[in-house]
Amino acid sequence: MAKPWIPRMHLWEIDDQPWFPSFLRAYVQTGLTHAWTVHIPILQPSSPATIVADILRRMLGASASQRTYIDFCAGAGGPTPSIERALNQRLASSPSTTNGNNVHQVPATASSGVVNSESQAASDTTPSYAAVADPKAKSTTVLDTTEDGDGQVQFVLTDLHPHVESWAAASKQSEHLTYVNHPVDAANAPADLLQQYARKEGSKKGIFRLFNLAFHHFDDNLARAILKNTVETSEGFGIFELQDRTPTGLLTCFIFGFFIFLIAPLLYWWSPVRLFFVYIIPVVPFVLVFDGLISCLRTRTADEVEALLRTCGAPDAENWEVHSGKEQFLWPCGYLNWIVCTKRSV
Repeated sequence: MAKPWIPRMHLWEIDDQPWFPSFLRAYVQTGLTHAWTVHIPILQPSSPATIVADILRRMLGASASQRTYIDFCAGAGGPTPSIERALNQRLASSPSTTNGNNVHQVPATASSGVVNSESQAASDTTPSYAAVADPKAKSTTVLDTTEDGDGQVQFVLTDLHPHVESWAAASKQSEHLTYVNHPVDAANAPADLLQQYARKEGSKKGIFRLFNLAFHHFDDNLARAILKNTVETSEGFGIFELQDRTPTGLLTCFIFGFFIFLIAPLLYWWSPVRLFFVYIIPVVPFVLVFDGLISCLRTRTADEVEALLRTCGAPDAENWEVHSGKEQFLWPCGYLNWIVCTKRSV
């Protein structure tokens, strides 16, 4: 794979900063959630969240139904509730499949409706991603769940700084979505949480970790620590980003900012304050575009992630397969970049 002509730069984003007002951070994170969940016919084959579900179904094959999916950097919820619904719908409609190794683009299934989005806003006390990436916080959990008996898979929301209010609202929409209401460090996941879902005799569920628009926030040292813990405690992980270090990736950020102006009345008609910070003082679209451009520069290629994986210090790191690809989610140049890693079959 050709090396990107734009070098990776670990720069800072406005939404990461502790001085950025929490209520504006909540608006920005809600905008990011809509970037994952909104489907605009003609311009989009389906929402990015739905495309992620298709990727998981295709790449994991029959084992997709034998996983518990834990989002270790869930923020205010992001696309995970939508991914859960889409994946379980696909598992219910086609319960058997064979494992696929094709990493090239496969057309996503189009969803119906003019606009399909998450209405739950992020909490006004939403912390910055800089705080989320702090690996020194204490990790505890009080979650107690049982394995699903209806053939559906379970998704779990966790974060170093839990967004309990937002997660509780999202979990009410699906019996297959739960959350941990105490801090969970992705680099040092608590043993009691992992023991609930780890593969063991008589259990059909193994852990699959999700990193949705999150992995680029970690510097190399923290990324290696997270990968080491992931390799030692799970059977696979997926990294999904809406951007990359290409000219088209940078252009997509500007297009996304333009779409915010177009569809904000449909999404936020009920909130004059939000519309004020979109149109009168356009803080929200500015931050979304600026941080999107910085995210492009911070996003790693599959080769760069694999290099971190092989050098993370886990004894079993060489026994993992790395698959990657890109799927178009927005015409003309919006692509979802994905990396799915699993243990090699013995």
